[in-house]
Amino acid sequence: MKKEGLLATIIEGFRDACYIWREELRQVFKDEGVLIFFFIVPLAYPLLYSWIYNNEVVREVPVVVVDDSHSHLSRDFIRRCDASPDVSIACHASDMDEAKMLLGRQVVKAIYYIPSDFQTHVNRLEQAVVSVYCDMSLMLTYKAAYQTAMAVSQQMGSEIQVRLAGRYTHREEQIQARPLDYDEVPLFNPSGGYGSAILPAVLMIILQQTLVLGIGMAAGTARESSRFQDLVPIQKHYHGTFRIVLGKTLCYFMIYMLMGLWLTVIVPRLFHFPCLAHWQDLLLLMFPYTLACIFFGITVSCIIRYRENVMLLIVFVSIPLLFLSGASWPQASMSGFWQGVSWLFPSTFGVRAYICLNSMGGTLSDILVEYHLLWLQVLAYFLLACAVYRFQIIQSRRHAMERLNNLKRKRLSRLTATE
Repeated sequence: MKKEGLLATIIEGFRDACYIWREELRQVFKDEGVLIFFFIVPLAYPLLYSWIYNNEVVREVPVVVVDDSHSHLSRDFIRRCDASPDVSIACHASDMDEAKMLLGRQVVKAIYYIPSDFQTHVNRLEQAVVSVYCDMSLMLTYKAAYQTAMAVSQQMGSEIQVRLAGRYTHREEQIQARPLDYDEVPLFNPSGGYGSAILPAVLMIILQQTLVLGIGMAAGTARESSRFQDLVPIQKHYHGTFRIVLGKTLCYFMIYMLMGLWLTVIVPRLFHFPCLAHWQDLLLLMFPYTLACIFFGITVSCIIRYRENVMLLIVFVSIPLLFLSGASWPQASMSGFWQGVSWLFPSTFGVRAYICLNSMGGTLSDILVEYHLLWLQVLAYFLLACAVYRFQIIQSRRHAMERLNNLKRKRLSRLTATE
């Protein structure tokens, strides 16, 4: 008899979870705001970001030159910089004041200043200086202007060194100019591009943030319409905490199976980002990551009362989460406090594991630490979600009983007044 009663309870709980799943799915498609964050944003944002950074590196950065030397050597330096793929000499300025004005008006992104004694120092076998002034508001343009000037100066220095050495063979000249040769190979990012380095992390953060935003807006809508406060007296299927959490999780997980496939598999291939992950390892990673994001979103949605507050909070922390993940700023350079803060978010371990799999060609054994921590977050946030829903159920019952008692007292007072 006990086994039959337990089986009946399990069947009833499964039916209630399926009912909640259906109702939550119906509410998702009725709410325009939730539809935007569950479907429109995950579909459109990755395309927008990937399209913007699809060139990977910036080319033809406009630079102004202030040439006070007016010598053959300075003209050679300018000509080589202009011939490089990353820099374009947009104009020449008569002095630094004019160059600064052009930089301030954003006509150019950098200034090359060649002093009047540039060739004189070289002819005296002394070190010459070329000053580079860059607009630091955009890292990519600064990198292109500065590295181009460095490369041209090193090349010209090597040629001067060869001429002064008096070697007889080409091989001797090569050794004299470059005694220790090296090949620069960008690991896991063959193009050395910004998109291949950052976009995988952005895709995983988009998955978490849109999921949390959608769950928060759905919960806020239900709360504002007073649907949740009346669940206990009206909806018999909303009796158990586990049933509520399970039903909502099934709804969100069903939606984000498709969104996760779009974000982590299809978008990187559309824009030719590194795609080295084995599908089995990627599937094993996305399962706990999606669950952790869902339970995290449910917990946040219950703590934050209004749907507008959820949107403001989650959008505000998006950029800090990118830094805390270690993709944009080295994890080793973070203080212990901020590393501890980063462990609260599923995106931290999801981003690191996804980059290791998809960009570096790692396997599941290489991300075991992140994988186990994601499962730990799944358990922790599941318990928190159940706890906050249990608290809300108790609160809703208490409010329902108070309203019922108030109605009884009002009715009793009316009867007494009529008598």
